[in-house]
Amino acid sequence: MLVSVVSTLEIVYVVFLATYILLEKRSSAATIAWILILAMLPIVGFVLYFFLGNRVLLRKRMRHARARADVRQQHGNASASDVQLSTQLARLTSRASGAHLATAREVRVLTNGKACFAAIEEAIRGAKHHVHVEYYIFEGDVTGTRIRDALVERAKAGVQVRLLVDGVGSSLSRKFLRPLRDAGGQFARFNPISFGRLLPRVNMRNHRKIVVVDGHVGFLGGINVGDEYTEEVSRREAYRDTHLRIVGAAVRELQFAFLEDWSFATGTVVRDKNLFVQLATDETELVHVVASGPDLEWEAIQQVYFTMITQAETSLKITTPYFVPDDAIRIALCAAALRGVVVELIVPQNSDSRIVTAAARSYFDELLRAGVQIYEYPKMVHAKTIVVDSKIASIGSANMDNRSFRLNFEIGAVVYAKGAVAELEASFDADKARCRHVTSRSRNRLPIPGRLAEASARLLSPLL
Repeated sequence: MLVSVVSTLEIVYVVFLATYILLEKRSSAATIAWILILAMLPIVGFVLYFFLGNRVLLRKRMRHARARADVRQQHGNASASDVQLSTQLARLTSRASGAHLATAREVRVLTNGKACFAAIEEAIRGAKHHVHVEYYIFEGDVTGTRIRDALVERAKAGVQVRLLVDGVGSSLSRKFLRPLRDAGGQFARFNPISFGRLLPRVNMRNHRKIVVVDGHVGFLGGINVGDEYTEEVSRREAYRDTHLRIVGAAVRELQFAFLEDWSFATGTVVRDKNLFVQLATDETELVHVVASGPDLEWEAIQQVYFTMITQAETSLKITTPYFVPDDAIRIALCAAALRGVVVELIVPQNSDSRIVTAAARSYFDELLRAGVQIYEYPKMVHAKTIVVDSKIASIGSANMDNRSFRLNFEIGAVVYAKGAVAELEASFDADKARCRHVTSRSRNRLPIPGRLAEASARLLSPLL
């Protein structure tokens, strides 16, 4: 009798949660995966869904949307330097993200942490009015202390300093933050997790990496603030990564993204017209900054990636640390290779997640059959770049996975500047020379246990 009651309660429980998941209207694969996990592992499945699965978070999404509207209303939405580029990619980027294609005086590629942190520190130390810093990961280590001290020095000089970190990705101590606060700098956490709340969530993370100095110098890309990102501290084990430095009107969209996130985190709109400066009119480089997040109608960065892949005519060079593509990206890559585009993909030989590494490899066989060239980098490669036909490139914080496309707040840039595109392509080719070329022959030698591990990890792809 007791067993029958428990079974009935379990069925009711699974049906109730399954109905709730269905109403969320997520992808079919993710819906099926969550329902199966809840049915097969009721207790464990509920815990996982409680912390990871609920991505609706309607109240918080609406609050971020209101923050965006408030910031745009306060500071205006259009830029005097907006330009028109009659391409489908530019039109899609504008409509999906709401960001304007803009000009820049300088677009500089920064390869690895040493060059990146030196450039950021130089820009901070030259700040006259404000410094805005936003990171998913900001560690209180040697590198983090170095950047913090640069912020402290500017705050003491009367410069407005605002530091925003993600509530899960960063866990900076009060002791570490005290010098910044004592100097007059401001600090906030994005969507912090409080286990005292009824429904704590670890989703809706801010994965962006943004630095804006005086409204006209900006940085974005894949590099977080931490020792593992720079060869100056971690030597040969440092992550291989790429960042971008922009000078000019295109920084305006980075500023908007920061202010929207700051408003969401603090509940306060920064009302200072001097945050947006009048810039030169002789800028010639074109950059399209694109922000993406779960509060937007469209998955903007996924749309941009998909369009870049489908519009490639001769070559497509992709680097990503976490390769867990959805059906649209997977099919687009195969179709590009099948129609004759030289498609090359670099992923780490072993990422910092065994499950993600195994899941990524589960896609290799199909891609190889289509003609995609796959290369595994000997250490952790953390860069997220795409180069199309040696003419257009993208760089940013978003990986090729469901979390970056649909759950995280991300920031990236489509780059039309010839010099920067050439640098990103040269960087890709240099990385490829260090890689192990994955072939169908090497894949055929993979033992059954290895294939089973990959197939099992792939089942979790919609959740990664």
